[in-house]
Amino acid sequence: METHKAPFLMRVLPSVNYSKRDFWHRTFILLFTFMCYTSYHLSRKPISVVKSVLHHKNCSKVHDHHHADTNDTNKEWCDWAPFNHGNASDLLGYLDLAYLISYAFAMFVSGHIADRLNLRYYLSVGMIGSGLLTIAFGLGYFFDIHAFAFFVVIQVIGGMFQSTGWPSVVACVGNWFGKGKRGLIMGIWNAHTSVGNILGSVIAGAFVEQAWGWSFVVPGIIIGFIGILTFLFLVPHPKDIDCALPDHSDNSTLIVSKGIDTEADTDEEKAIRAGETTALLSNHNHQSKNEKPITIWKAFMIPGVLEFAFCLFFAKLVSYTFLYWLPKYISLNSHLSADQAAYTSTMFDVGGILGAILAGYISDRYRIRGLTCVIFLIFSAPMLYLYETFGSHLPYYGNCLLLVVCGLGVNGPYALITTAVSADLGTHRSVRDSSKALGMVTAIIDGTGSIGAAVGPMLTGVISGTGWQNVFYMLYAAIFMAVVLLTRVVIKEVKLIIHGVYEDITYIVPKPHIQDNGSGGQDNTGVANGCFKQ
Repeated sequence: METHKAPFLMRVLPSVNYSKRDFWHRTFILLFTFMCYTSYHLSRKPISVVKSVLHHKNCSKVHDHHHADTNDTNKEWCDWAPFNHGNASDLLGYLDLAYLISYAFAMFVSGHIADRLNLRYYLSVGMIGSGLLTIAFGLGYFFDIHAFAFFVVIQVIGGMFQSTGWPSVVACVGNWFGKGKRGLIMGIWNAHTSVGNILGSVIAGAFVEQAWGWSFVVPGIIIGFIGILTFLFLVPHPKDIDCALPDHSDNSTLIVSKGIDTEADTDEEKAIRAGETTALLSNHNHQSKNEKPITIWKAFMIPGVLEFAFCLFFAKLVSYTFLYWLPKYISLNSHLSADQAAYTSTMFDVGGILGAILAGYISDRYRIRGLTCVIFLIFSAPMLYLYETFGSHLPYYGNCLLLVVCGLGVNGPYALITTAVSADLGTHRSVRDSSKALGMVTAIIDGTGSIGAAVGPMLTGVISGTGWQNVFYMLYAAIFMAVVLLTRVVIKEVKLIIHGVYEDITYIVPKPHIQDNGSGGQDNTGVANGCFKQ
């Protein structure tokens, strides 16, 4: 049993010898990584809530020169310098840009590092650092700091620490779970994004009208504390505690047309086809000591990585525009206070949870990752138009319902690409020799998407001054580009469906299920029962 890599508390806790140990370890990892990334989003959400009080909606568009000349910043004509002038939207957009650009480019480095370090150490350091930087932003309120450079520096460094989260948690989940129902499992698991946004909005909203500094300090304490728990409990890979590794091969039972040429089977695949014992698979799964992380160039060359990465650029542009500006938009276009606008904006995230689960289920059921994304994207465009046109005129609960539907359409493809698609591509046949490809592939896809996430809120800060309808035009254009970029993938999937062949996005011809031999061997997910085997 390889306990030397296990966290301290996992080594000292007594083990329980029963047949479902493997199941419980996987369940624990799923729930624990869910909690980890929930805290990441919880800590990055407050800035969108606080925008409403940094520059209040009732402030004049014209600068009051009388107050501008005074040295007492507390007597400025708006709430908090330097966001107390007519260019407040631009400055707030620059804050978003500083954070998201830092996050996006650090993501590529983060994936490189995540594949080479112990994920438990890396993730815990990232979470504690993120907590400290979030707290530091809130301290600007308590120490009466009004220097714009201070907030920019905090955002830049905070973005670097926040980039540690996504490659690490996806790599952990990918290490523990095979491809069977990956879309549905990760669709449910990806609810951490929306749950984090909701909790972040609620916590920040509770303090925003009284003392907005606490809107940052409290989430910072939460993510820092969970970072300590991560160091004590997280097991990044099943081999660290001698559990069975998941099967990353494709186990669809659909019949392959004889007219389609398949690549030559490996010895392992021949053994599976012949119905032989699973000893060969088991031995191969545990031979990971000589595995090396893949290069960024090899990750880019995996079929589908570029299409989905650039699609995510535009999908995340739309999603993060709502993440950072929706409370402000609601506050401007309604009679709601800043805290009420924050609570109302959570309806968009509720829709995001439903969209992630539904997209994951559909893509698993019909094996069409790309087409599922396109369907959701096309659906989201008219929903956004309805919200822009009628949202502010509907009764409160009608507005909330429309926000739920918009969140479902926008976050469905975003969630699918960042989870199941990334994990599938990270276990593509060309890199299946290494379990250390997941972090790099995930970082490339999410890093590219995060550049779009930086561009969207920044452009919104600039464009919103010309009218919010122009912001929505930008979102429609982004959705169109996201659909166009997946054209090749969708055409390939449609052709395969027409020919009666179903594949996942890694484009591997499916292999038959491994049947349970009745002696505790492989089930149809390819995962052996039990761990800590002697």
